[in-house]
Amino acid sequence: MSIRLVLSAAAGALALLAAAPAAQAAAPGGSVTVDRVGHVSADGTVSLSGTYSCSGAEGPAFVSSSVRDAENPNLRRGIGGTRAVCDGAEHAWHNTGQVPEGAVEPGEAEVEATVLELAPEGGLPVPRFHATGQQDVLLVAGD
Repeated sequence: MSIRLVLSAAAGALALLAAAPAAQAAAPGGSVTVDRVGHVSADGTVSLSGTYSCSGAEGPAFVSSSVRDAENPNLRRGIGGTRAVCDGAEHAWHNTGQVPEGAVEPGEAEVEATVLELAPEGGLPVPRFHATGQQDVLLVAGD
């Protein structure tokens, strides 16, 4: 048996193993929105909000949010998390978090929100994404 054949078989087996959890990570669906206005205070506290819906969750679910860093556009800053109720109805979410000074400034900012479930799979929590969305928002200075 040639080394090329052995390496090809091993690569194929790894690809199948890698694809299996990804297929299981699919979720029944949902939606998430981000309000067009958020708030940032002088101490770096950022408040974001929006709506979400999800259904079919088997484990705990959350709405997370992040904002693109003003000084380093390749970096996103996490802004809190809200426990999600995946009953198919639309719910409001509101996340608050503090970022380092200068990381988020008043003005235009890109925000991303995600509805994520930690589904039980073989005794371990496996992330299942129900929805994700991006929105350019206006961050207003305030306390």
